[in-house]
Amino acid sequence: MPVNPELMGREFAPTEPYLVGREKVREFARAVFATSPIHFDPEAARAAGHADVVAPPTFPVVVQEHTLAQLLAEPDAGIDFSRVVHGDQRFSYSRAVVAGDELTATLAVTSVKTLGGNAMVTAESTMTDASGDHVVTAISTLVVRGDDA
Repeated sequence: MPVNPELMGREFAPTEPYLVGREKVREFARAVFATSPIHFDPEAARAAGHADVVAPPTFPVVVQEHTLAQLLAEPDAGIDFSRVVHGDQRFSYSRAVVAGDELTATLAVTSVKTLGGNAMVTAESTMTDASGDHVVTAISTLVVRGDDA
């Protein structure tokens, strides 16, 4: 089944809140070889003006994954995960993600295109904190290989 072009414009229900833990931030920082003390030491983070340790810039993919799972599970999406390649990833921040944040993400499909037998699905996961204030938007493009690709 090809990717459903009617996905474009579809918005999904917000995810359950994700509590950003200090140890998760540290684990992620080690995994991506981030070395700044603000990722590991709460005092260094506070000295830099943050409430707690600061997540590396790509950390929101952890939260975004929950929203992309919604997209992949959509019954009429036509997205075969075994044919998906991550095509692009971007972030647009209002502020840094810090330990203690409780992030809720809402996914919206912003584009569905067909190129050379492949489909490209772009989705934005908008993340807000417990106050409802915007923190970051994670933008992903998934390339869904066609049958001949």
